[in-house]
Amino acid sequence: MGVKGFVEGGIASIIAGCSTHPLDLIKVRMQLQGESLAAPNPVLRPAFAFNNGVTAAPRPSVGPVAVGLNILRQEGAAALFSGVSATVLRQTLYSTTRMGLYDVLKTKWTNPETGNMPLVRKITAGLIAGGIGAAVGNPADVAMVRMQADGRLPAAARRNYTSVVDAIGSMARKEGVGSLWRGSSLTVNRAMIVTASQLASYDQIKESILEKGVMGDGLGTHVTASFAAGFVASVASNPVDVIKTRVMNMSVEAGKAAPYSGALDCAIKTVRAEGPMALYKGFIPTISRQGPFTVVLFVTLEQVRKLLKDF
Repeated sequence: MGVKGFVEGGIASIIAGCSTHPLDLIKVRMQLQGESLAAPNPVLRPAFAFNNGVTAAPRPSVGPVAVGLNILRQEGAAALFSGVSATVLRQTLYSTTRMGLYDVLKTKWTNPETGNMPLVRKITAGLIAGGIGAAVGNPADVAMVRMQADGRLPAAARRNYTSVVDAIGSMARKEGVGSLWRGSSLTVNRAMIVTASQLASYDQIKESILEKGVMGDGLGTHVTASFAAGFVASVASNPVDVIKTRVMNMSVEAGKAAPYSGALDCAIKTVRAEGPMALYKGFIPTISRQGPFTVVLFVTLEQVRKLLKDF
């Protein structure tokens, strides 16, 4: 039964990840907007120009539609699927692990008499499963972020990875094996938040709908519960996701100080240079991606479970 949960979760996650990859790419590009303002010795906005008195107007942020159109014009339609091989590997490692472990814990912790699991246990199971899954999948996550962000760099500065294998190999050779776990603390924290809020919310909302007789156990219930779960996960995880994206994408050159010394340093520089709402950059594409991703994930998962119920 444990293995079956991993297989079901893995299939559903890969399908959901690939089908919403362009939205995830747009989200990453938006999260990196204005990043140069958060680099060492940034040119600060008037409100934050404490040190040298130098001021400059902030760069205007571009919305998700404009970002998508710019990618199509400048890089072509295929660019919307940049890093999709890393997405497949990430879903295979990270999501398969978290979905499978959550299913195992859910089976162990569900009350045999009522068939339900208390919300606190759902959240705890999500935190455990998400943290372990993120630690396993971090190399693919770093590769995915870099491949998605590459097109925004000047041609001379692009990494031009040909695949997720090339990205991981190149990082290990040039920056050390440790670079594959860059931002891993952020990845783990985000994954714990996402998994706990997403899976626990889905199960809780689905149970409430069925218990109150609002709808039966069918597509309508699955879509409603999964979209609500996606919204909850987006609100909870977006600030950590912004910091994670920036830390993973930074380039560290020999003999030079890294743009950020860690997650906290990145958060402080980002807020100082761009304001607190910078932590919710890319929220619209995040919910636009997280909503459909969660719907596809759970609807597919329910169908896969039906197909494999006799195995």
